[in-house]
Amino acid sequence: MHFTSEQRLDDGLLEREFILDEIPGILWTPPTASASAPAPLILLGHPPLGLRKMHPRLAERARQAAADGFATATIELPGSGDRPCWAAVEQARADLRRAMEAGEPVDDEIIDALVLPLVDKAVPEWQAALDALLPLPEISGPVGYSGGVISIGIRLAAVEPRISAAVLFAGSVVPRTMFEQARQVTIPLHVLLQWDDEGNDRQAALNLFDAFGSKDKTLHANMGGHTGVPQFAGDAAAQFFTRHLK
Repeated sequence: MHFTSEQRLDDGLLEREFILDEIPGILWTPPTASASAPAPLILLGHPPLGLRKMHPRLAERARQAAADGFATATIELPGSGDRPCWAAVEQARADLRRAMEAGEPVDDEIIDALVLPLVDKAVPEWQAALDALLPLPEISGPVGYSGGVISIGIRLAAVEPRISAAVLFAGSVVPRTMFEQARQVTIPLHVLLQWDDEGNDRQAALNLFDAFGSKDKTLHANMGGHTGVPQFAGDAAAQFFTRHLK
């Protein structure tokens, strides 16, 4: 991993872009973080829309986390942003769009083709990012994961012991096989659900929450569409991380 740029934002937050084995990423550290007082780390998950497009939302989430004393980091997902196009996933996305525009049910074959290859490739890359980030003197564990794609969060929570708590965003299609992996998740969870999310199967989201093996799990459901998450829901997620990572 090598850093390619560095800037101090107006609130003191340090934003550094990096490259990890040709994978772009961003690390944000609060002004209070140092070798003598390292900050716990939260990994910021995001949809496969590209870091450049997602940057304003990710930076705002990083600012909110920094106010609570957390460092945050994210990486570009496979096939997104400046990374090479992934033909198989592009085809699956096109199939999904066609089915939704036609008002047809999205079958398991489309969901599996869209999500499972992404999970299989992205999760080891997130683990490699942890390998590179945690040795930095201003960063420490425990580590949290926040955001989507929810299937990536499920796999990470199930297989990566350095992830101690997770905030997951219900709002993307989930392959049936991920429900079995959800039963293997035992860390504390805080799941956000927008009740009227037009792109989400509400009952599937409720079934997934029920499947999680965690004894400490909370479902925070709010009225409204995909982008209508109220500020107090974000505040509750922040309090969750403060309880479990500090």
